[in-house]
Amino acid sequence: MITNDILKAKEHLDKEDIIAIPTETVYGLAGNIFSDKALEKIFTLKRRPSYNPLIVHIKNTSEIFKIAEEIPVNAIVLASIFWPGPLTLILKKQPHISSIITANKPTVAVRVPNHPIALELLNMLDYPIAAPSANPFGSISPTQSQHVQDYFGDSLSVILEGGNCARGIESTIVGFEGNIPIIYRLGAITIEEIEHIIGPVTIKNHSENSPEAPGMITQHYSPKTPLILSNDMQATIQQHREKRIGVITLFQELSDTSILSKEILSIRGDLTEAAANLYSALHRLDKMQLDIIIAEIVPSNRLGKAI
Repeated sequence: MITNDILKAKEHLDKEDIIAIPTETVYGLAGNIFSDKALEKIFTLKRRPSYNPLIVHIKNTSEIFKIAEEIPVNAIVLASIFWPGPLTLILKKQPHISSIITANKPTVAVRVPNHPIALELLNMLDYPIAAPSANPFGSISPTQSQHVQDYFGDSLSVILEGGNCARGIESTIVGFEGNIPIIYRLGAITIEEIEHIIGPVTIKNHSENSPEAPGMITQHYSPKTPLILSNDMQATIQQHREKRIGVITLFQELSDTSILSKEILSIRGDLTEAAANLYSALHRLDKMQLDIIIAEIVPSNRLGKAI
């Protein structure tokens, strides 16, 4: 049920139930990190493989010391600048953090979300929450409460209404191997922003069998409709003229009789706006019983890499 009742959300979390919450990135399925019952419900409802770790959401930066230990200086620096916000840090976990959360790894993913409703809820709780995206594993992430409702229906007693997610794509995930900063998932904070603060970083954002962080599996956040990327939209459309086609472009307007539906992510060509609109565009096209979605490859600078 979609609701604005934060007290009701707290009551369900306190009873080891799971709910959906808004964040600035995407909506998440939230549960008490100290309840194995709640954590197992998250994995079951999402149909998420147990080897894929969860992200712990905390109310403020100082809470990080309750979750992690031996925290690198650069992690503290990044947290001080980007929290609350769409940055997730991979750190050595405290012993009391459940191996269910960490997929039996010695590290834990943690962030402070930057959404007023999520923060209000967290400040009412005596515990942090685990909150992976509120969608079945592998499908398009939800950026509206209705997306969550469409996925789970009555399986969730509470879906907290928080409007459209402002950033619209997942958090950037940064970890450390030795003292070397590693980006495990490209996301809403750009590589350039991170490197401006701590210097060069290494990108390591694919791992199939034992991912260090969420979002590293090759097929993830995917529509059911087959989707291909193109550097030449007109040529690719011509190759598939016999099919029912939907298109996604950054800002160009395409006209072709074989296009049944089109989504322009930002008429200004603004990558921040495009990121915020991406998943909603995919949700709309995925409902149209198309044969194929053709998506324009956006410039690979800044947020373009994550998109």
